Amino acid sequence: MDKFFLKTEDNINIAVNHIKNKNKEVIILVHGWFMTKDSKAFTNIANDFSKNFDVISFDCRGHGKSSGFYTFTSKETIDLKTVVDYAKKYYERIYLVGFSLGAALVLIHGALKKDINKVIAVSAPCDFNKIENQMWKKEAWLPTLKKCELKRWFSIRPSLILRDKIKPIDIIKEIQVPTLFIAGEKDPTVYPWHTKLLYEKATCPKSFQLFNSIHAEDLYLDHPEKFIDTCTNWLRQPSHNFCNQTSEDTSSLSHQ
Repeated sequence: MDKFFLKTEDNINIAVNHIKNKNKEVIILVHGWFMTKDSKAFTNIANDFSKNFDVISFDCRGHGKSSGFYTFTSKETIDLKTVVDYAKKYYERIYLVGFSLGAALVLIHGALKKDINKVIAVSAPCDFNKIENQMWKKEAWLPTLKKCELKRWFSIRPSLILRDKIKPIDIIKEIQVPTLFIAGEKDPTVYPWHTKLLYEKATCPKSFQLFNSIHAEDLYLDHPEKFIDTCTNWLRQPSHNFCNQTSEDTSSLSHQ
């Protein structure tokens, strides 16, 4: 695995891990708030995906080994663009897989840049200001404690400045490439109606999967084989075979 830094247009150093297996396709993993590319969860996700694809993971600004301060999707769009631009030099097909606020980023990039081939959005919020984030519930804080990594926690540097953010719900109809929306049925942080609403509003070839789990990378941690197989099989599916379907009855996922 190659480890290096990329420089963004606003002079932020982005730390990158690149697993090369001489594939023509690459998955770019985009973590959410309070995660890093080197966390146990994302290290395992990258390794599992690397059995079928090349994989690039990176630390968003204000996380891990990258410089700067985290802006909760306001400027992390620049970080993702920098990594995609790097990947375009080496790969014929680029797939974005994002988690939580990282899922918001891959949707925004897919809508605005139109230079990638497929998108997978896991636990994507439709609007940052509507995220429930009920961290006091045991469903939220117990999994957080189980994933405790002090080195990762001490690496997080949030910005204290409020900035405008692009709302995924406002740009979702601009996505043209096939997009897989995945949600956790019991998510206490980003209720599943967020992701389901994005799926319903999207006009691209699309699919929706509801996992019996909670939030973001926890879907992988709870069901690692199912998660990787679901994503891999979907990415391998020819675009002309896509039909707009949900994996389960999701009629109960109303806006709360």
